[in-house]
Amino acid sequence: MKFTGHGGMAFAAIAIAAAAWGTSARAVEVIELRTAAQQATAPKFVAADGAATGLCIDIHRAIEKQDPGLRITGDQQWRPLPRLEAELRSGALDIGCGFMRTREREADLSYAEPALFAVSYHLVARSDDPVDVVSWDDVRNLGDKGTILAIHGFGQVARLRELGGLAVDSGATDAATNLRKLLAGRGRFYYHRSPGIAAEIRKAGLDGKVRVLPAMMDTQRFYLVAGRHLAASTMTRLNRALAQLDASGELKRLFGKWYEEVPLEAPLPKVALARR
Repeated sequence: MKFTGHGGMAFAAIAIAAAAWGTSARAVEVIELRTAAQQATAPKFVAADGAATGLCIDIHRAIEKQDPGLRITGDQQWRPLPRLEAELRSGALDIGCGFMRTREREADLSYAEPALFAVSYHLVARSDDPVDVVSWDDVRNLGDKGTILAIHGFGQVARLRELGGLAVDSGATDAATNLRKLLAGRGRFYYHRSPGIAAEIRKAGLDGKVRVLPAMMDTQRFYLVAGRHLAASTMTRLNRALAQLDASGELKRLFGKWYEEVPLEAPLPKVALARR
């Protein structure tokens, strides 16, 4: 298109400016992904000076940096995990960070790939209890004297029920309550992830009163999940961002930053999972 004279030059300038504005508007257009911080899930989400920090907060910011067209909001608002899951299913929230894969969740949530991190699971017993188990069959053989305490609404509860034949009490909503129930004899074991369990024992002031059994009872990967209402194109972008963060070593670096517990939490020999 040809422009002549002062009027034409002015019109051209306006046209160029409009085109530039349109390009800029498209460049800064972002997709908002609503989420929430999960209560009682440190170090995934950690309350610090009134703010939510932790591994998942760092992962959210890393995703945004990797794909500036994605903006994750709401991760300074706290939710108990069952409510967060319900809001993902209803469409009130879009994504959740650090979810174990279970059959129930797979039915109505989408899992982004690759996994964010993996942890192992151990049983905790009272220090004065001589019990020693190396498999789920050992626990089953204890019958009603082998009750396992777990946190209500968490993925490991569904996992324990999937294994079958285990007595599970998931009435408590946090680790400290379960550890106190364990100490009071209201369960034989408490089931928790490692890294993570040593910090919960210290926080509850129970060092020396309970012990982590050495057998690794399970290993699980944790994922970013999304409600089924989320557009397929947005899931593709999340998968791409996570793949790039995984390939660069950033996911591993962030995991190491927040899960630094050890020698107690060093890798231990894995036992085969006996299923029924």
